[in-house]
Amino acid sequence: MARTDSNAGHGIADIIKYEGDNKTFIWKSPREDFNTTTQLIVHESQEAIFFANGQALDLFGAGRHTLETQNIPLIRNVFNLATGGRTPFHCEVYFINKTEQLAIKWGTDSKVQYLDPVYNFPLSIGASGELALRVEDSRKLLVKIVGTETAMGQEQLIGYFRAFLMAHIKPYIAQIMVDEKISIFEADARIQQFSSELKERLRPDFAEYGLDMTQFFATNIVKPDGDRQYEYFKELHFRQFADIKDAEIKQQVGVIEQQTDAKRMIIEAEAMAGKRRIEGYDYKTERAYDVAEKVAQNEGTGEFASAGMGLGMMGGMGFGVGAVVADVTKDALGPVMGGASPATAPAPVGTPSPPPFVDLKQESRAENHGGTAAAFTCASCGCALPTDAAFCIKCGSSVEARQESYCAGCGAPLPTGSNFCPKCGMPSSQDMQGGETE
Repeated sequence: MARTDSNAGHGIADIIKYEGDNKTFIWKSPREDFNTTTQLIVHESQEAIFFANGQALDLFGAGRHTLETQNIPLIRNVFNLATGGRTPFHCEVYFINKTEQLAIKWGTDSKVQYLDPVYNFPLSIGASGELALRVEDSRKLLVKIVGTETAMGQEQLIGYFRAFLMAHIKPYIAQIMVDEKISIFEADARIQQFSSELKERLRPDFAEYGLDMTQFFATNIVKPDGDRQYEYFKELHFRQFADIKDAEIKQQVGVIEQQTDAKRMIIEAEAMAGKRRIEGYDYKTERAYDVAEKVAQNEGTGEFASAGMGLGMMGGMGFGVGAVVADVTKDALGPVMGGASPATAPAPVGTPSPPPFVDLKQESRAENHGGTAAAFTCASCGCALPTDAAFCIKCGSSVEARQESYCAGCGAPLPTGSNFCPKCGMPSSQDMQGGETE
């Protein structure tokens, strides 16, 4: 309580000072009668305001003040105080605590209805947390909420602002969830963003009462656990992430397996190459042995075509390879052919007959002598002559007596007087002669 003159009782106060605690926002002095010599003591982080007739009058900051007509101009005008002297006046004094008031609890009194911005289904949520307030404008606060209360602490202030806070915070919650596209399933992860958005929207509302919201935290978002729609979309939400992660893991495992297989093939190839170098052969030689082995495994003379293909492949690999596998091929083909040469071995049943023999020399002679087939040569100079030549076209020697006849089937020369070809057995009546066949 304020100190007064010992003989004054409830009369004029000599000293006025704050007697509340640190959690008190506004404290009203019980003394209301002063004079121009009264001492006013204001602590740090406080302000004192004289209030009369519904008006906030003179304001004093931290320090010790003697009330004089010079430093209470508003009071002097209201009460027409005389300058100088000891003039009494009746006025209320409010002490405003401007320290930051922390850990003020808040919470929604009912669920907030809105549509989830991601899955577009209706749901109800609640929220709670803590905030911190500080008096920014003492005059504005007094004018807005002053009454008959002698003190206003945190609980009284929140009680006063409860309806005000609920009227603003509930629509803000729904707006922020939709505007920022915060799904209910991401609310906990984005609760800091949610708190910051709420603070920025609430600060102007509290500023109208001279209060600054220095801190605001949403510490809990109450979800509709057990609601059928909520549980369905909750499972859908988390399953999609699980499926995507599972696919990513399988893809990564597949890539790792392919890389492992590729490295294994490289290591095996390098090992085989080293083995060949040590044993003194290369890849082509190894392939030649493989081909020869397959040829040796073929049974029956009907496989000569395959054997020929294999030999051709070996020939394409180079002369050195053919020399290496020559003995292997001979051993493989010898038993099958019964020791006979491939050129004279009997053809298997059903094999088509070979084409007739064509004497390439004879065709060449025909090309060299105007298209007429050359049947014999000049005995003097060896020049190839056409069948109807009587003299050598090169040396002029007579060749009429030297004309010979040839087999029409195989082109072999026929001895004079032959009735059949000694080469193919065709009757000589069908031969191709340089002169008349006898």
